[in-house]
Amino acid sequence: MNECNDLMREAWEVRRNFEPVIHFSAPGAKHYYNRYYSNHAYSFVNLSVTGKACACRCDHCKGRLLETMVAAPSPQEMRNVIDRLLNIGGQGILVSGGADSAGEVPLLPYIEVMKYAKNMGLKVLVHGGLIQPDTAAGLKEAGVDQVLLDVIGDENTIKRVYHLDRKPDDYFRSMIYCREAGLEVAPHVVIGLHYGQIRGERRALEMIREVDPETVVLVVLTPSPGTAMAELKPPPIDKVTELIAEARVMNPHTTLTLGCARPPGLYKRRLEIKAVDCGVNGIAYPDEATVWYAMNRGLEARFSEECCSLIARKEACVMNYN
Repeated sequence: MNECNDLMREAWEVRRNFEPVIHFSAPGAKHYYNRYYSNHAYSFVNLSVTGKACACRCDHCKGRLLETMVAAPSPQEMRNVIDRLLNIGGQGILVSGGADSAGEVPLLPYIEVMKYAKNMGLKVLVHGGLIQPDTAAGLKEAGVDQVLLDVIGDENTIKRVYHLDRKPDDYFRSMIYCREAGLEVAPHVVIGLHYGQIRGERRALEMIREVDPETVVLVVLTPSPGTAMAELKPPPIDKVTELIAEARVMNPHTTLTLGCARPPGLYKRRLEIKAVDCGVNGIAYPDEATVWYAMNRGLEARFSEECCSLIARKEACVMNYN
């Protein structure tokens, strides 16, 4: 535990490379309200290009996450959603969907409609599984703002959890293909993905560091009800904290955020406080106590309704210290 505390102190010192500001993200895909901030419905919408369909049926999800997204299983249907979003003052979309048996999301048919969304002033993010060079080139042509990539550092986890015959290098190459196409990337690491165990997370962080992304996003395994992992305990908070601190130290000049996926309740509140102490630049959907704690650590709190991977790049509503 002392070693973890020493690492946290080092991580906090690394945070001094940045302004004393912490960015809080509350996209309209989920209702958020407290004394510090309230968001607007549909300000940032998650779209699934496959509807509820997914070939992988990963053990922690089984396609349940797709049910929380707006279905857009054709370019015309996506165009209709975009037009409705524009009419109500929406800010952006996250384009995702279920993966095929190769771990890829069919994004190429949607390039033109993504370009349309950009031309109409929306932010466009893509979370598309493994990325091939032609897809990366198409996303660059569409002008997407950012590509979100899950990065897995353990081959056994890929096989058992994602049911894919892939290797960690495939995830590394996806990041490289995006970089070669000139895309901004925001790699994600799911801590505890291997049934709550810490397996390939450190290798994933090492691969990410080689790519030198604009943002690194850390989330924690949060199994959906009705899945093979539904009754699992999340990884211990001290182990998660250690990884967050390591990620901060490994990426001293890169934005680091705690993303929206993490177990709820007391676990969430405790982890967020630890994440502040580890020097993260942003947190999605923070507990009210986390906002108070961050400000009392000398950080200026700023809220945005964009995805957490973008929040440190665009400043929004500024909260003043009391």
